Amino acid sequence: MMVLKNPIFQGVGPDEYAQMEALGAIRQVDYPKESPIFHTGDMTAEFGVLLSGCVHIENLDLWGNRMILHNIAPGQAFAESYAFSRTPMMVDVVAVDACKVLFIHLGILLDPAQSQKSWYTKVLYNLLTLSTRKNLAWSNRMFCISSRHIRTRLMTYLSSEAVRRGSMELTIPFDRQQLADYLNVERSALSKELGRMKQEGILTFRKNQFRLLNVDHSLLREMAL
Repeated sequence: MMVLKNPIFQGVGPDEYAQMEALGAIRQVDYPKESPIFHTGDMTAEFGVLLSGCVHIENLDLWGNRMILHNIAPGQAFAESYAFSRTPMMVDVVAVDACKVLFIHLGILLDPAQSQKSWYTKVLYNLLTLSTRKNLAWSNRMFCISSRHIRTRLMTYLSSEAVRRGSMELTIPFDRQQLADYLNVERSALSKELGRMKQEGILTFRKNQFRLLNVDHSLLREMAL
């Protein structure tokens, strides 16, 4: 069963998963491209695990300006903090591509009445691990947008992706407008800065494929530790 390979179900066996399904704690939903999954203000007792496709966590201000806060890839989770706290969502969750989402109902799954089930402690531990990793991902985004300079924001993002993937050649999950929204900069200004960096021999790119040049590889190794 492929879904059991997801970190949220680490250590959980097929029979235990079947028990959770029988409780009504797990369901799968298909979403077409560009369809909303959650809206700002929604309340939810469920969080999602993306099985396929791509999802963006977005914020839209009163003037219609969009900021992409996070990219969710297959295997990653979203909305778990809102499901835990049962507070209104402050973000939109959008299916960028056609996607399949596994929803997990925490109110059912973590009911004290289930505490004696063999899977209960495993799921709690996996949720804690998931939350810790998500906090690290959000911290990395804060590093990306903390600088006033577009070049620094861009290089912070590309460097972190290069370290994570262990390669100077990378394909990012954003088109140019989405990258501008993620870095919270104007698209035209981002394009100009990319052009200057290419002329200076710092990087090359084609659409969403990048290659970093003249990089201190020893520094990148230190960053990866």
